[in-house]
Amino acid sequence: MTAKKSIYLLPNLLTTAALFCGFYSILAAMNGKLEIAAIAIFVAMILDGLDGRVARMINAQSDFGAEFDSLADMISFGLAPAIIVYLWALSPMKELSLSWGRLGWMVAFLYVVCAAIRLARFNTQRNISEKRYFIGLPSPSAAAVLAGMLWVFHETDSHHIAIQIAVVGITLTTGLLMVSNFKFRSFKDFDFKNQVPYTTVLIIALIFAITFIDPARVLFAAFFAYMLSGPVVWLFSKRKNNTQ
Repeated sequence: MTAKKSIYLLPNLLTTAALFCGFYSILAAMNGKLEIAAIAIFVAMILDGLDGRVARMINAQSDFGAEFDSLADMISFGLAPAIIVYLWALSPMKELSLSWGRLGWMVAFLYVVCAAIRLARFNTQRNISEKRYFIGLPSPSAAAVLAGMLWVFHETDSHHIAIQIAVVGITLTTGLLMVSNFKFRSFKDFDFKNQVPYTTVLIIALIFAITFIDPARVLFAAFFAYMLSGPVVWLFSKRKNNTQ
């Protein structure tokens, strides 16, 4: 008789909560609660960041946890952002023309495919990838760009063609950056145990204060800048190598 297999409760509980946030985000968007749908994605990001750290802190890492986390990420940061953005701005594109409407759902689907490829590639390179950098835009950051965009502009008329073109462009860009070879800083090498100057605490407090003044715009701007950081750093490094 084989022993029953068991799993670690706390990290998988956090992963389940992140999965629920992605599911709830879709439901909220279907009911027209776009702001809540966007916020749910950001809550999922926080929970997703915690589950891995908690697992490492209590030495509760497992293959099951890693696979479960990846599947949850596919829902919360792949499927959910694509659906909520589609319901907001890409679905109304069909009112202009049939081909324009098809472009809307194809863009949303392409984002989902890119998220799936990004997660699959991350899983296969988990033990060989460089700790300081991600290869390709991480799916939570890509989801944050789409959710932040929705959060900021959810009251804007999504039937306006300029808004639809912008959403198509940003959705395509985030999707393609996930499967790109651009390097994005992971910040995994940052050690919270290290001593820092007193001014660092002041700067962190200032960042929190600015964020709470207008969380939607601050978060969208921060993750949009992070999305651009990979290509920008690559361009600067290539230019530097060409001048040497």
